[in-house]
Amino acid sequence: MAAPKSSKSAKKSVATKSAAKKAVEKPTAAKTAAKKAVAKKTVVKKAVVKKAVAKKAVVKKAVVKKAVVKETVAKKTVAKKTVAKETVAKKTVAKKTVAKKTVAKQAAVEKTAVKKAAVKKTASKKSAAKKIVDPANPRPIQVVPPKLAPRIKEKKASFSSLLSNDVPDVVEVPKPRGTSKDGIAYTKDFDVKFLKTQKGELLARRAGELTRATRLEEEAISLIEDGEMGDVQFDDEGGEGDTMVVQRDLDRLLSGQARQTIGDIDEALARIEVGTYGYSVVSGKPIPRERLEAIPETTVLAVEKVSGAGFR
Repeated sequence: MAAPKSSKSAKKSVATKSAAKKAVEKPTAAKTAAKKAVAKKTVVKKAVVKKAVAKKAVVKKAVVKKAVVKETVAKKTVAKKTVAKETVAKKTVAKKTVAKKTVAKQAAVEKTAVKKAAVKKTASKKSAAKKIVDPANPRPIQVVPPKLAPRIKEKKASFSSLLSNDVPDVVEVPKPRGTSKDGIAYTKDFDVKFLKTQKGELLARRAGELTRATRLEEEAISLIEDGEMGDVQFDDEGGEGDTMVVQRDLDRLLSGQARQTIGDIDEALARIEVGTYGYSVVSGKPIPRERLEAIPETTVLAVEKVSGAGFR
């Protein structure tokens, strides 16, 4: 009976040891499971992190693409706006140019209208002067309205000296103030510089007129000699003789005019030496310098020449 008890105790001890082993192995399995769980979590976290990084990269690329698209759209919009502004500016300039031309045309039309109105008024004023026919005088007598009478009187007074043969008032020619080394007698109205210039012009004109007169005289003499030596027919059928005679007379006439101009120039040079150059021989008044520069040998005023008081 003692052997069974020992076997039972041995079994119990074995069971106890296996239980202890299992108890010892259970924490190890738990640790291994925990480690596996931690590893899984780490793997999952890494996967999540990778996915997150990938998503961020995709988001960044999308954001960059959107930014590039926005910039391109913005640039295109700015370019379109600039083109639109330039087009509007060109159209505005064109409109302003057209407006200016229109204003200028309107101004020209208004000026033309004003001129036409003034012409019409003048015509109406002229027609206002009535004409009365006198039985004794067949020519009509013009009756001037009271408003136009003073103006017509003023015009007659201003132009009477030009159109009439009235003798102008005579004044005394001033005495020369002195004589230069060149023999030019200067006065209060004409200084030495001006008179010296006029003297040079007179001498140049005299040389030109002398050359012209000599040439014309030689041509006339040669025509006479050709006519005497040649057999020229002077009847109704021959016209060459008449042409030669006319040309000869024309040369003589022009030569005479040139000689007359030379005489006038000599007189003007003499007046420069005496001190009376530049003063009218009719009235004694000083001749304007513009007239003396145009005609250095002139001796009268333009008014006196037109009225017939002087010849040059």
